[in-house]
Amino acid sequence: MSNPAALILKLRSAGIVDRRLLAALERVPRRLFLAAQYQQSVDLDRPLPIECGQVTSAPTDIARAVEALEIRAGDKVLEIGTGSGFQTAVIAQLAMRVVSVDRYRTLIDLAEDRLTMLKVDNVTLIAADGLYGFTRHAPYNRIIVNGAIKSVPGALLDQLDENGLLVAPVGEGPTQTLVTLRRQDRTFTRTELRTVRYLPLIEGMAVKL
Repeated sequence: MSNPAALILKLRSAGIVDRRLLAALERVPRRLFLAAQYQQSVDLDRPLPIECGQVTSAPTDIARAVEALEIRAGDKVLEIGTGSGFQTAVIAQLAMRVVSVDRYRTLIDLAEDRLTMLKVDNVTLIAADGLYGFTRHAPYNRIIVNGAIKSVPGALLDQLDENGLLVAPVGEGPTQTLVTLRRQDRTFTRTELRTVRYLPLIEGMAVKL
């Protein structure tokens, strides 16, 4: 039996203090975003496998990245790497609009089914190469990247609104640094937050999945 309250206590003990974020994490059932064979691990604070050979990050890692995004109720958020759709659903509780991009059509379709089941109606899901963002709905107040990148692509920086904030794991190798980039005019202020571990963000669309 899932125990979301225990997970929230774990997140609090890990230093997550944003009440809106904690409430959003409590409202979104993580079990719905996992395949049946992994649902017994739903309350574990660790990454879990999902479809297309990908993983969904540990709840603490998701919470820390989303908290760093400083989402306001009126924000439009671009998410690069939809994955299971769990983080997408959490962000949708906090923002006015979410545009989420993934290179795997299978993941987009599954996320759409899950979000529909939860009656989440402020998300647009796009099957595309996330390294180019999605210009049709730009600019964005917030951008979050869910895959390791060597450096932040200029296309994403161009789509960030004035006073906008981008969060991404930057670096090569098994670990990266979670960084924020805040835009003011044409200047970007970079802040390094912590060491993280993400799968690389791969260029291009997946051919079969």
